[in-house]
Amino acid sequence: MRNCDIVIIGGGPAGLAAAVSAYDNGCKDILILERDDILGGILNQCIHNGFGLTRFKESMTGPEYAQRFITEVKNRNIPVKLNTTVLSLTNDKIVTAINDVDGVFQVKAKAVILAMGCRERSKGALNIAGARPAGIYSAGTAQKFVNCKGWLPGKNVVILGSGDIGLIMARRMTLEGAKVHAVCEIMPHSSGLKRNIVQCLNDFDIPLYLSHTITRIDGKDRVIGVEISQVDQNRRAIKGTEKYIKCDTVLFSVGLIPENELSKGAGVELSLGTKGAVVYQNRETSLSGVFACGNVLQVHDLVDFVSEESELAGKSASDYVLNGEKIKNSIDCQAKDGVSYVLPQKIDTLKSGDVTLYFRVKGVYKNCKVVVKDGENTLLSIKKRIVAPGEMERVILKEDKIKSLSSSVQVSVEVD
Repeated sequence: MRNCDIVIIGGGPAGLAAAVSAYDNGCKDILILERDDILGGILNQCIHNGFGLTRFKESMTGPEYAQRFITEVKNRNIPVKLNTTVLSLTNDKIVTAINDVDGVFQVKAKAVILAMGCRERSKGALNIAGARPAGIYSAGTAQKFVNCKGWLPGKNVVILGSGDIGLIMARRMTLEGAKVHAVCEIMPHSSGLKRNIVQCLNDFDIPLYLSHTITRIDGKDRVIGVEISQVDQNRRAIKGTEKYIKCDTVLFSVGLIPENELSKGAGVELSLGTKGAVVYQNRETSLSGVFACGNVLQVHDLVDFVSEESELAGKSASDYVLNGEKIKNSIDCQAKDGVSYVLPQKIDTLKSGDVTLYFRVKGVYKNCKVVVKDGENTLLSIKKRIVAPGEMERVILKEDKIKSLSSSVQVSVEVD
């Protein structure tokens, strides 16, 4: 077993940014473990532009954005093990991994950064009637086929779910010569960014059916068509609203799930809201010296914010290694009316600095207020013209407000 100051699990945008930040903040003994044969993670198959607008003030493709951080990692000579699958993580920070060069090996870390990313929900999680013919893909799988392999999955397409990957693939399939007949969304609002709805659907005259879902998939060897139906407020299909669409391909873009099997195995406390780890504002989990960042912690809209969060985790891990564990005064941060989750879930009032609260709302609210409360005491109230589930929101809680906290922070959305 070898020893290492910081082990980073995942070499995607989160892991890369965390490694650079940890190194620049004084911790040089770092090891990145990545299961793929190249660094960059999901960005390698995201060849569309729009990345880096917040971070670098320019529009970049996914591989271009990733390369910025890959170059920084290489410039610092941070060791990387590719084609390496992490098998387990213990609560005393022993990482067991395997690859075809080292075989099974273990690393004892002083700190661990979880940056495993997320995965897509599959058709099996949706309980849609029909057999299992060819032509059914997750949107991410279709994206890899088209952008990395040069394969077109089908020519007549229906997409279920209006997540950002699904919206982007609606445009991508159209540009490659396929016909996208419909994008169906079971909710009364899209779960994707507004800009993607405009640029990927509206600009190509692709219809978006809100409050609709696929109720049946036809086909034995290959998909030949789908039945879509309108749903009621309980998301149940309404009889008499069925519409049949002939197609040979169905793409699912029905949500992302943080990859937290390793976290569960180590005993990290998970949040019901984010499906990721419960963390303090420095991104430390319930296990001392274990930090989390990126999509394994919360599903982000923009990779720019993944980098920002991961740099915080990297800096915090470096501080933990160099200065040791510090006493905490923990206060819970909870989601209330109209809010599905808030992150961080815990605030350490002994730490200095402002705290950025990230959250998502449950529905579309117009001309509303975001209110941060300490019990019944209002700490912060901000007016918002519109908020929607498809876009992550954030507010900054100033240090002086944090020092005044007495009970628990409750974030709520109030509609005027």
